[in-house]
Amino acid sequence: MRNFSFVFLVIFFFIDETLAQIAPAPPVKVDNITSILEKGGQFTTFIKLLKATQVADQLNNELSTPNPNDGLTIFAPSDNAFSGLKIGTLNSLSDREKLQLVQFHILPTLMSTSQFQTASNPLRTQAGDVEGGEFPLNVTATGNQVNLTTGVVNATVENTVYSDRRIAVYQVDRVLLPLKIFGTTPVPAPAPEVPDKDDSVPSPKASKGADTDSSGAVSLKSDSMAMLSFGFAVFWTIFGGL
Repeated sequence: MRNFSFVFLVIFFFIDETLAQIAPAPPVKVDNITSILEKGGQFTTFIKLLKATQVADQLNNELSTPNPNDGLTIFAPSDNAFSGLKIGTLNSLSDREKLQLVQFHILPTLMSTSQFQTASNPLRTQAGDVEGGEFPLNVTATGNQVNLTTGVVNATVENTVYSDRRIAVYQVDRVLLPLKIFGTTPVPAPAPEVPDKDDSVPSPKASKGADTDSSGAVSLKSDSMAMLSFGFAVFWTIFGGL
């Protein structure tokens, strides 16, 4: 009887161990970018842009990868940051420009606050190639303060919204406006106009000369008439009494 009980216990533990190995592991809960920002409670406008440009879906797909290669870093402007823009700024952008604006706030690598102190500028964003100078994003870090500059605006990282081995989300106090979309290109000054030459129109100097000659001719004619009248009067005085 004792042997039977012992065998039963051995079989029971063996089956339990086998089932434990076969049973699937419980799924790991993965936060998506929307839920992360919603928990922050002040990123309504940025969430709308992420959804409208479908960048939210792209980010969620990357976050669902079990072993992400480089991770992601997101600079999330708060609603107060968007309220600092001029009225109609977002509505004036094309769909492509809105996409580039959102991508400009995303780094395709995971960066901690300490890594900003040794980062090489300009930072590479998902908006495009930084080598052409169209989407420059530079970072400077002193102690716990991290500043960002785009060539259009300067922003400060206010706090860390979320961070794990896949993604870091930082709140920024300004919307990062890329130079390609919001930069101004100086307009070259127009060349001075060169008047067309017209030989038929006399120059002021020529006109003045013509007036002088005309006055001289009139004066000479008047003198001749006076002399002729004087001579006639003398002739009449001398010979008129004869």
